[in-house]
Amino acid sequence: MPDSSSLDTPHIRYYHAHLYYRDAAGLAEAQRVAEAAAERFDIQVGRFHERPVGPHPLWSCQLSFAPAVFAELVPWLALNRGDLDVFVHLGTDDDLFDHTQGAMWLGHSHPLDLSAFNA
Repeated sequence: MPDSSSLDTPHIRYYHAHLYYRDAAGLAEAQRVAEAAAERFDIQVGRFHERPVGPHPLWSCQLSFAPAVFAELVPWLALNRGDLDVFVHLGTDDDLFDHTQGAMWLGHSHPLDLSAFNA
């Protein structure tokens, strides 16, 4: 990744929003939010994990979307996430950068397991 002071937005190829939940009730809420988002926006809804996966410390579902969708989807998620925490990050092909410097939280933040990105 080039020096971050010289990056332009074309380096952002995609965004992910991870809906975080802890139990069956949270899973149902995540399914509701993901379905409503998919009806309104051009996104791809990933699998609903019932265990921590990758760097994510809680159960989660990934919403994938193009940079052009960000300005509408992220504010919508902020208003409609219910009790879910949402981890949003950009995609530049530098996973460590994307999950640290290119990240934002809606709701509470949670520590990620970044060890896989340091290898």
